[in-house]
Amino acid sequence: MSRSLKLLIMASVCTAFVSPVWAQSDSAEIAAVAAATEKYKDVNMALADGFIPDPSGMCVSAAEEGLPAELGAMGIHYLNMAKLKITGGDPRIDGMSTHTDFMKPAVLLYEPQADGSMELVGVENLVFQKAWADAGNTQPPSFGGSAWDAMADDPATKGDEAHGFAPHYDRHVWTVRSNSAGVLAPFNPDVTCANHKMGN
Repeated sequence: MSRSLKLLIMASVCTAFVSPVWAQSDSAEIAAVAAATEKYKDVNMALADGFIPDPSGMCVSAAEEGLPAELGAMGIHYLNMAKLKITGGDPRIDGMSTHTDFMKPAVLLYEPQADGSMELVGVENLVFQKAWADAGNTQPPSFGGSAWDAMADDPATKGDEAHGFAPHYDRHVWTVRSNSAGVLAPFNPDVTCANHKMGN
């Protein structure tokens, strides 16, 4: 399969997130997650609770992943290493996480601002596929009525579909920034990495 065809398939999958599944997500459940993570609008609270910026320094955008730029971005991932149970980073970040509690998420998503500050836009959980299976699970975790996204890098493409991680399942929940692609879509057209500077 050609790289262009693979990218076309990936783009169609990502844009398919405007679907009844997303529209029917339990708004009360989303609101509860938003309330539970409200304090992280202050990035200093995140740092105090053990979250650190992604060591790669990346602000993840669709364009950088070889996908259509109009899909938007995820932003900068702030990681709670204790929840992710990271075991190593070579050649990919790997771990033992089976953490699925969105009231206490393992990842926070921030959009860098022009003044250098960070604005909370959503939350995320991530479990490593091997750890999840080793724990006896035969199906991906689910939230809001849908299975989490399965992420694994395809070495045949230019982008990194797993964003530096070993094969994993993840779910983004856009608790703060509205998302025209859906509250559970991986990318948000209304999030940008335009103000990102490595190290901020």
